[in-house]
Amino acid sequence: MVLKTFGWSFAVTALGLVAAVFYGGWTGFGIVAILSILEISLSFDNAVVNAGILKKMNAFWQKIFLTIGVLIAVFGMRLVFPVVIVAVTAQMGPIEAVDLALNDKDQYQQLVTDAHPAIAAFGGMFLLMIFLDFIFEDRDIKWLGWLERPLSKLGKIDMLSVCIALVVLLITSMTFAANAHQHGGAHVDKAETVLLSGIAGLITYMIVGGLSGYFEDKLEEEEEREHEEEEEAARTGKPRSAVVLAGKAAFFMFLYLEVLDASFSFDGVIGAFAITNDIVLMALGLGIGAMYVRSLTVYLVRQGTLDDYVYLEHGAHYAIGALAVILMITIQYEIHEVITGLIGVVLIAWSFWSSLRRNKALAEAEGKAGSDEKTEVSV
Repeated sequence: MVLKTFGWSFAVTALGLVAAVFYGGWTGFGIVAILSILEISLSFDNAVVNAGILKKMNAFWQKIFLTIGVLIAVFGMRLVFPVVIVAVTAQMGPIEAVDLALNDKDQYQQLVTDAHPAIAAFGGMFLLMIFLDFIFEDRDIKWLGWLERPLSKLGKIDMLSVCIALVVLLITSMTFAANAHQHGGAHVDKAETVLLSGIAGLITYMIVGGLSGYFEDKLEEEEEREHEEEEEAARTGKPRSAVVLAGKAAFFMFLYLEVLDASFSFDGVIGAFAITNDIVLMALGLGIGAMYVRSLTVYLVRQGTLDDYVYLEHGAHYAIGALAVILMITIQYEIHEVITGLIGVVLIAWSFWSSLRRNKALAEAEGKAGSDEKTEVSV
């Protein structure tokens, strides 16, 4: 089961790591490995959400998502998007950006380093909004209850996430951006650039969120209609409709999943800039991670174990919040990529361990309740 589901991911991992060694030596190997882990840790909750929706779709649309969707995710968002970021921030054509990345690494490194304040502000704001919207939502299951309970109450205030994000952006532009790090160790005032890029990141998040909400509303309408049809079939005695969705409903699901995946791709790609500016290593690492996320989605659908580790989604979002803070700090200060990469891994591992402890405690409580019932019956 594991080999069948993750076989392609294992193959892509082997090829990607070998390519990394030939391209960047063992340093490149390490960076690609960290980026792969980073992408998987950041996108785990994406895989969980994808699996919850994908299981409702018929075999044809599942195949479409896992084939065409992979091409869009791996080659589109993980390869094309980094080129677009460099081209826009460095004000050059995408072909020129790729040519520099491959043939003039020193010049490319200088351009990316000088453009880093804009990249960090854009990505930091996008990631921060993902984290804030998650932490302010009132959830039935809370991981760090002492923190999440009061924040969920504050989340009832309209537009609180946007207000906090704008305050963070303003403070960043007045502190870190006023003495931004540039190529060669120089520091310049990038307050205006950081402000504009941060606002662009906020707008991008709101557009993506709006599109996702639109498709989600369409899905809810289709699900309500199907529920009504099933109730009608039960009353009239007619055969009930299929459980899986096809046609227009499945098409809307596919669009929604692609928008959702694109929104989560932003954090992986933007977070990767905190680790490396090398577009080849970035594409290799994020591509490997994206393959595992797709395989994990299939595994979760086939195993039906979406609710086993309930704190993993929390851990992934805390990792996103940590990356947002790191990106803002790197506008002025350099932070080693190992530290950046390991923060996400530690948070995910912590949330996984907490999930295991929760499951064990629940199992012990159920076993004790069952033994008490047997004792009462025997008495």
